[in-house]
Amino acid sequence: MQLCREYRIPHSFFRGHGDGTWSDLDRRKATALEEYLRLVCPSCGTRADEWDEEAGGDEDAYRATTQRCIGCQLIADKQKTVPEGDEGHGVKIGLLPTSVYAALQLQKKHRH
Repeated sequence: MQLCREYRIPHSFFRGHGDGTWSDLDRRKATALEEYLRLVCPSCGTRADEWDEEAGGDEDAYRATTQRCIGCQLIADKQKTVPEGDEGHGVKIGLLPTSVYAALQLQKKHRH
């Protein structure tokens, strides 16, 4: 259903049935997914019902874990070098594959 949502196509069409028009069942499925997504916390990705024992949930439904993303670490480290004030406004930090970065550096070197 997530792919159907992203590509804005009926679920029946995704499954290879129909002509791409939205059936009543397709609309009900799409509406149910939207309702589900509306209830998902944008920060942690859980829903209140998953924690609420009265709603069939469990207060121990999830465990917090720690993981490190080296890409995020590199971005955070580089972000520290962005100047304060006007000089740093609008500066964005991103990641490029090393091969792409090397090609860009080589291209830049040959332009000068």
